[in-house]
Amino acid sequence: MAIIRKPLVTAISIATIAMLAACGSSNNDKKITEVPDVSFSEVALPTSDVEKRTIQSTTSITINGEQQTVGFTQLIATGEANNGEVFGLSKDISGNVIQFEDTSNYICNGTNDGVGSGLDFVSILQKHDKLFMVAQFECQVGSMYSAELEQTAEGILSVKTDSLQFVDQSNEFGGWVHCAGQTTPWQSHLGSEEYEPDAASVEQSLIVDGNAVTGSKYYDEAALYHSTTAERAEGHDEAKVAAILRMSPYFVGWTPEVTVTDNTGATEYVKHYSMGRFSHELAYVMPDNKTVYLSDDGTNVGFFMFIADNEKDLSAGTLYAAKWNQTSSENGGRADLGWVSLGHTNNSTVRAVINKDLAFSDVFSSMDPVAEECTDSTYSYTPYYDECLKVNDVDGSGVVDSTDNEIASRLETRRYAAMLGATLEFRKEEGITFDADNNKVYVAMSEISRGMESFAKYGVANDSYDLGGNNDIQLPSNYCGGVYALDVATGSSKDTSDVAINSAYVVENMNAIITGTEDESVAGNSCDVNGISNPDNVSYLAGSNILTIGEDTSKHENNMIWTLNVKSGELTRIMTTPLDAETTSPFWYKDVNGFGYMTAVAQHPMEDAVGATADDKQSKVGVIGPFNFTKLKD
Repeated sequence: MAIIRKPLVTAISIATIAMLAACGSSNNDKKITEVPDVSFSEVALPTSDVEKRTIQSTTSITINGEQQTVGFTQLIATGEANNGEVFGLSKDISGNVIQFEDTSNYICNGTNDGVGSGLDFVSILQKHDKLFMVAQFECQVGSMYSAELEQTAEGILSVKTDSLQFVDQSNEFGGWVHCAGQTTPWQSHLGSEEYEPDAASVEQSLIVDGNAVTGSKYYDEAALYHSTTAERAEGHDEAKVAAILRMSPYFVGWTPEVTVTDNTGATEYVKHYSMGRFSHELAYVMPDNKTVYLSDDGTNVGFFMFIADNEKDLSAGTLYAAKWNQTSSENGGRADLGWVSLGHTNNSTVRAVINKDLAFSDVFSSMDPVAEECTDSTYSYTPYYDECLKVNDVDGSGVVDSTDNEIASRLETRRYAAMLGATLEFRKEEGITFDADNNKVYVAMSEISRGMESFAKYGVANDSYDLGGNNDIQLPSNYCGGVYALDVATGSSKDTSDVAINSAYVVENMNAIITGTEDESVAGNSCDVNGISNPDNVSYLAGSNILTIGEDTSKHENNMIWTLNVKSGELTRIMTTPLDAETTSPFWYKDVNGFGYMTAVAQHPMEDAVGATADDKQSKVGVIGPFNFTKLKD
């Protein structure tokens, strides 16, 4: 797709952003029915050392010729103290602070300390006549914090003093690698647990091979959450060995939801076991408050859809896996989508079987395939894992029945989907958003590679990712990635069994609308600096034709946030993060007491930068705005 450029404007540092202009909040007398012309001033590619080390932000938005001045306002950074809490500090299952072995606080920030990436998604919630934020951290011990927000008459947001609270996750086995999320239409925080541990590998290591730890840096590090202060005093390695005996891999890999329960900012934390267990990047709720699309971040993964039984209640429903039926390999590819039903269940049915002793062999009996076939007809072949499986009596009822299949479909969602023939070939499937103006869902694919190729890896012959599988996706490699548009079906939709799907928001195809381009002409970059690289999270600004695309890339020296006009194709750079930082959490809020904002996080900045201070390296969340969005389409 051609990229249309606009003249660049001078970028500014977060430290020198001018006072934000006040935005009026009066309502239009006449309802807006046409999508207006919307554009942002563009941020120049950082070239100076100062620009590369600081957040650079758009300074204005123009809606139908009327310009507003905006900027970036930082809300909070990891390590900041508020209300006796430290933002990003990890705690164990008993609520006690975890410390590194050098006795420094175990704060989730950056990858060099071996504990994960840092601050990720931050929601803004309008509840109980107040504003709150909930922040989740992408570390093995997946912490969450909430706080009250204050808003001035001019729309400037800040974190209220003495309001920060630690979100207790102990009732649901703790948290794990919290990645992207969404503010739901009912004003709750819908999160994620990424990179679920492989239960078969954990069992092999601990039980079959007799190891004290699994060797997985994620699983073994997460054991500190289940350890005690006394065990950690003996040493972290010793604490991990003891705590792993109190763990099951099925504790994590789910979709958590946080609700602010009253005006004090108290929170309730639940995991939605009904929505399946895999490497959750994001769960995105559609306008019916029942249909949810679920992305799966990893290699040879699936794309999923959940239909809840009731509005605003994700505790029960039917889960589906996508089937890619390719129609073109050009420009990132195109396919029609079918849907494979994985059955119906609820949170309580699945949670009832999860305990410290639940292992992979309790869920499935397995055997090695012979010549890519199962020698026992009662087994089904799962190509990516190269194994033959059959469902066991998971719930202990004495017989293998439909309930066991329901439970297996959620505990091992990807394996179960493969057994039924769904497509498990996507690569680093990231953010999701919905465009009601054009009736499309957008999905970011950070890379188009490996399983999305045909017996290749980055264009070089390799059978690791298609051996024995469907090989449904057969595309040229693009390590800069792309964004896909998915049309919502206008007629009735059915699953692959020709059974009607109970939703008006079923997508029927995938079509790449923009892809990155390999280009090393600018030093320090291997994808074109005037285009996207490894798109991560996406967010659509309702009523504008504007799709926002954030990057998680090592192929741009500075990660960038872009806006793409989905009608004209105009691509505009509106934010860059400091060196080493990925962009996370871009999410549009069209009306927060009459003001609009876009949240954004600079995650693990400056971690390898020469001369960086400890403060430079703290993950930072803020908002671009405030905007007056009354001129946008209703």
